[in-house]
Amino acid sequence: MISVSKLLHGLDAEGDGLRYDAADESDREQIRQRKQRRPVVVWNATKQCNLTCEHCYAAAEFERAPGELSTAEAKGLLDDLADYGVPVVLFSGGEPLLRADLVELVDYATDAGLRAVLSTNGTLLTEERARKLQRAGLSYAGVSVDGRRETNDAFRGQEGAFDAAVRGMEACLDVGLKTGLRYTITEATAPDVAGIVELLTDVGVDRFCFYHLDYGGRGVPDADVSRERRREAVEQICEVTSDYHERGEEIETLLVGNYADAAFLVEYARREYGVERAERVRRYLEVNGGDPAGERVADVDYQGNVHATQFWQGYALGNVRDRSFGAIWDDESNPLLAALRDRPENLTGKCADCGYRSICRGGSRLRALGVESDLFAPDPQCYLTETERTAPVEVDTGGSPASAD
Repeated sequence: MISVSKLLHGLDAEGDGLRYDAADESDREQIRQRKQRRPVVVWNATKQCNLTCEHCYAAAEFERAPGELSTAEAKGLLDDLADYGVPVVLFSGGEPLLRADLVELVDYATDAGLRAVLSTNGTLLTEERARKLQRAGLSYAGVSVDGRRETNDAFRGQEGAFDAAVRGMEACLDVGLKTGLRYTITEATAPDVAGIVELLTDVGVDRFCFYHLDYGGRGVPDADVSRERRREAVEQICEVTSDYHERGEEIETLLVGNYADAAFLVEYARREYGVERAERVRRYLEVNGGDPAGERVADVDYQGNVHATQFWQGYALGNVRDRSFGAIWDDESNPLLAALRDRPENLTGKCADCGYRSICRGGSRLRALGVESDLFAPDPQCYLTETERTAPVEVDTGGSPASAD
């Protein structure tokens, strides 16, 4: 995740230590004091879902799929993750609220020392459920909404999904559970970018995650927007964020899934605020480290298979029913893990000599593989210009981000 609010406007957030080694700069209670050394783990707790979203990377289904981890196995997984030092477990799906034991598992995770967060379509989030999750120790609920009413309901395959998701966010706010809005840009949802940000004000939430489409499950390349439209949308998010902060409203906006965004933010900061601000932004992003697949993000699916990210469901690194998560994640005899962790040396084409390679690391290897059938080909959704790639904003990496003040 790339925090537009932090990088452009210095907004304190609980993830500053985890992402940027910047906990000392923040007045907020931190998830971790230092940058993560273990991955954030997405756990697809179930493949079952009550919706049929067009972009679903898990290709979720209405019925419960065979082989789902039992409650006892799930608790074993959570113990395993805690023992390995995982900072955050994200309960995802399918729709995790369809698991009858979700509250029990959130409670178990937090008792084990894990920060528990939830990714949900929000339609099943009643006030009672939100209160139970909050009491169990859930730290955050991210609710996916992909446009205003008509767009969202068509995209998610159910009339009334938008209104139900809004009620779900309101239920979280009513019981004091931190919540935010998640949106994925596709050809179908792109026209509603402005409207979806306005929804933040309508509902009263202050956190917005803007996701790029990664190619997995039902999320196919043909559904994606053009590079030009993507760049316009990212710039729009930067401008909206700035508008909020200039009005004194501390909205937290984050970009997820395309590390061309990191380079764009440096260039945007230079253009709008000057070289000093751009240098500061780049220092933070050098610490952040670029695309996290196979390193700072991992996935465990509903059957216990471990993946490089939640979007890479087609390739399993191992299964937690056979080996511990740590044993699987540390096993660099796996060719995919080894390749992902050494990717800067293997990138080809325009990525090989890009001046922003250190803060992007080639972007999505899954998109490159899906479109070019080449793990190290350029990310087909990199939207940087040749001038930006070859004449980037440079910084002295010997200093900390704060030294640019």
